[in-house]
Amino acid sequence: MTRLVAIDGRGGAGKTRLATELARQLPSASVVHTDDFAGPRQPDWDWQRFADEVLAPLLRDGVAKFRRYDWDADHLAEWHSIPPGGTVIVEGISSSRCELGAVWDLVVWVDCPREMRLRRGIERDGEAMRWKWETVWMPAEEEYVRAQDPIGRADVVIDGGDPNLYERSP
Repeated sequence: MTRLVAIDGRGGAGKTRLATELARQLPSASVVHTDDFAGPRQPDWDWQRFADEVLAPLLRDGVAKFRRYDWDADHLAEWHSIPPGGTVIVEGISSSRCELGAVWDLVVWVDCPREMRLRRGIERDGEAMRWKWETVWMPAEEEYVRAQDPIGRADVVIDGGDPNLYERSP
């Protein structure tokens, strides 16, 4: 049986970092990024394609197969396969969205102050993308939070701004 974990949160909160660290700690873990189902001309990620290609097969104990979206080349790229069993960590903005149903064994919300998230996003994407962060992505995230209350639905809320979050104990 496959365990499904959603790591949700606003952009720049630390979702990818948490998913990567969690996958390193769990045997037989795979990470799926909602960004692999998005694109520059798409207002949101293609959660329906994700549901069809990843969730549906895994829920039937089958192999999930999907093509990653290549943002630089602006088209679907290589195929990825995820075998059933183990843990599948799905990370990204609105990964726990209501439209996907109550499929998650665990939902984590990663919270982080707006200014820190914006700074991280600009560091990652470049100053030229500031306008998109401030006028497109961040307002869309706030609408998602307002409409679906993912924080209230989360099993765990983590402070993605905590600098000690990913440090290991000796």
